[in-house]
Amino acid sequence: MAETVLSFVLDQLSTFLREEGRLLGGLRQEVQFIRDELGHMRAFLREAEAKEEDAQPRLQEWIKQVRDAAYDTEDILDEFIARFARHRTTGFYGSVQRIFGSIKNLRARHRVASEIQSIKSRIKSISEGHQRYQSEYGIPAQGSSSLSAVNNTTWRYSRDDALLVEEAKLVGVDHPKKHLISQLLKRDDYQLKVVSVVGMGGLGKTTLVKKVHEDPEVRRHFPVRAWVTVSQTCDFQDLLKDLIQQLHKEGKKPVPQSIESMTTTELKKIVKDFLQQAGRYAIAFDDVWDVEFWNTIKFALPESSHGNRVMLTTRKADVASASCTESLGYIYRMEPLSLEDSWTLFCNKIFKGNSCPGHLMDVAKSILDKCEGLPLAILAISGLLALKDVNRLEEWEMVRRSLGVELEGTGKLDRVKRILSLSYSDLPWHLKICLLYTSIYPEDYKIGCLRLVNLWIAERFVEWREGMSIEDIAWGYFSELVNRSLIQVTGVFYEGMPGYCRIHDLLREIIISKSREQNMVTITAGQPTRWPSEKRVVTSKLLKVLDLTGQETPEEVPNEIFNLFHLKHLDLCGTRVERVPKAIGKLQHLEYLNLGNTGVRELPMEILKLQKLRVLKIHQRVDASHDDYGHHGFKAPSNMGGLLALEILNCIDVSSGSAIVKEIGKLTQLRELGITKLRREDGKELCSSLANLTSLQVLRVASIAKGDDHEIIDLNHHPPPLSSSSSSFPQSLRMLILCGRLEKMPQWVAHLHSLVRIDLDWSRLRGEEDPLESLQHLPNLGEINFCGSYQGEGLCFKAGGFLKLKQLHLKRMEGLRWMRVEEGALPHVQKLFLQQLPSLEELPMGIQHLIQLQRLNLYEMSSQLREKLLENQKEDSEDYRRIAHIPEILIGYYTDDRKWRHRWLWAKKKKT
Repeated sequence: MAETVLSFVLDQLSTFLREEGRLLGGLRQEVQFIRDELGHMRAFLREAEAKEEDAQPRLQEWIKQVRDAAYDTEDILDEFIARFARHRTTGFYGSVQRIFGSIKNLRARHRVASEIQSIKSRIKSISEGHQRYQSEYGIPAQGSSSLSAVNNTTWRYSRDDALLVEEAKLVGVDHPKKHLISQLLKRDDYQLKVVSVVGMGGLGKTTLVKKVHEDPEVRRHFPVRAWVTVSQTCDFQDLLKDLIQQLHKEGKKPVPQSIESMTTTELKKIVKDFLQQAGRYAIAFDDVWDVEFWNTIKFALPESSHGNRVMLTTRKADVASASCTESLGYIYRMEPLSLEDSWTLFCNKIFKGNSCPGHLMDVAKSILDKCEGLPLAILAISGLLALKDVNRLEEWEMVRRSLGVELEGTGKLDRVKRILSLSYSDLPWHLKICLLYTSIYPEDYKIGCLRLVNLWIAERFVEWREGMSIEDIAWGYFSELVNRSLIQVTGVFYEGMPGYCRIHDLLREIIISKSREQNMVTITAGQPTRWPSEKRVVTSKLLKVLDLTGQETPEEVPNEIFNLFHLKHLDLCGTRVERVPKAIGKLQHLEYLNLGNTGVRELPMEILKLQKLRVLKIHQRVDASHDDYGHHGFKAPSNMGGLLALEILNCIDVSSGSAIVKEIGKLTQLRELGITKLRREDGKELCSSLANLTSLQVLRVASIAKGDDHEIIDLNHHPPPLSSSSSSFPQSLRMLILCGRLEKMPQWVAHLHSLVRIDLDWSRLRGEEDPLESLQHLPNLGEINFCGSYQGEGLCFKAGGFLKLKQLHLKRMEGLRWMRVEEGALPHVQKLFLQQLPSLEELPMGIQHLIQLQRLNLYEMSSQLREKLLENQKEDSEDYRRIAHIPEILIGYYTDDRKWRHRWLWAKKKKT
């Protein structure tokens, strides 16, 4: 794991030498020497770490020395920049300041030079150890495959165990097994079909697919079958030879003797020729780790018209997608066991099918919760508990408290650790360090995805690439960790934009263990902590991230913060801060400033000195209970357009007039913009500014308002020139939120072909201005939220409209009396929320056409509609037949004494 740290520090050293090397003077060569020596050790370190668990203490100590030297190098250079890279002042007073500063800094420069020399001496000594251990332990200077081969052999034994599990011991496998068999045996699929099973390690993918592969009906249907274990580091030629041997054995034919000397191309031809003559075949490739394997093996698999099948298991979503793209593919996303099946498997293993004793029930459920439906973990932990005395509660409690420690050891849970760690080990160093960083979050924490990627950026984990924004690169990292089943997305902000995520509890324990090994994060669990002597202690002045979200703070930002020269990320969201002093201008490296949900309403001119600022968030709900009434913003300095690096600006008060609106047009890097208190007469200027923001993806505009009484938003302007078929507004716009009265829908909205979500709040469009007309043919629109948006009596969703819409929320439209859905409209809508529509006394006409609808919520609707639905639940009633296909129907309302009630419409639909 030290190799991850070393790679990170080497990247930072290269950046430092490129951008700040001129400050080093005669020390530049020393720093280059340190970088080069650390670089020479990196490949050796990767191999040495793989042997670390079995190595003698001397090698383990050497690995620790490399890691600590890398950390110390980074800290010394950070301190050097903080002292010598300040912005230079000009004029007479600047000259005097530089003279005194130079005298004062002589000692400091001498001290830094001594520390760099000390690091250089340490690196020389460590380098000698590198050469010595290279010879002593037989570790080559460059990475080799020998060690991987050993690990791969161990892994194969581990996978073979999964193939020997008796079907009687399996739980929760019947339904997915039948489902996959039906996919294999479909009679209408005559070309090659790939069935990919994807999910995180330990879910039982191998076990499930093996049971499908060995099923008697599958065996009868496919006379030629083979099972190939691929794994992370397979030798492709050996794999082909193994496949050839299996196929010839199945076909009762002799294996060609010459295969041992054949090339890869020749071996693939033998496989293809055999399969073309064999008729129907079914081949399973277990544990595929990269797309390249599929792109290579597919040329050995003939298409034919026999209905051939390939099954594939993988942890990576891109592998599953790639293998299914060119065929009649089917992707099965394997889910954890249900709570009921988890409990059954748990009790079967420990109590041999008997019930759990009452005195163990609470601790048993607590332990099972940690497994989160992962069969591998349930079996391993229940195997550990089976050795405990069921009459001694304290033994079970000890296991519950020490699960993290058990995962670090070599006992019963070692296999769980090895399997879950494989996905981590397969990561490149920059993704490893990003994943390790998630250990800062508590167990079961709802991690904000945007917040996480911005922290990665602030910590310098994200490598800059030509032609890409740093945030896009960071989101790419996040997507790759999701693709590898290491991060689970739990909520979306809008279609295609992850909102929240989490880490599996047991994987989190492993991440914490590895993070502790790296001296990367120390978790205090809310208790005072005495730092171990070997921990890397960084003085406050080198802090890059300060997150005080929700903490008790003074009303003014503490002055100590402004001495943190390296600070890149300052989050004061939800604190008591009301004022930002002029000293904010000292934080010249600040990239992220969040003052959301604070009392701050104005920023000083000094904010304009923060030329690296990418994210600026200052907003607070007008009504703390919900979002319906918009947000307060902040009054910005008159030259706000000078912050040219801004990518996110939310939420700026533009009530001062058109000058500040014009400044917004200078911020051409903006991706997200929130505006409040827009005056009607400034609408034309705003349209002109928006035309310059070609990267804008999210736009929120709110007019001046008092409660739900808003001034008109006048955005029906097109900056010239504009053809009749195009729009000058950003075609990159994905989310649009307009809060305020509209006389008519802006014409340019109908041209936003990238738009996936639109919210119209308090638009109060008249009946002749149906908002659906402008939106129905937008090709990517997936979510609509209307609140007080329309004053007409009815809404009609026409056939062929809203083809991508998945969620529709209509709220607080008092005059709406009817809704109609024509057949062919809203074909993919999954969620329909109707709320506070007092005049709507009937269900939407044509609701039976919404065949993909999964959930219908009816909140605070008319008493007539509520009573009609709750009292008339007969299966032969017309209303029942129209909504019988909807899995979840929830009615929410206030009782006469103002108590909130939820009721599922009928018992057979009720959620547990």
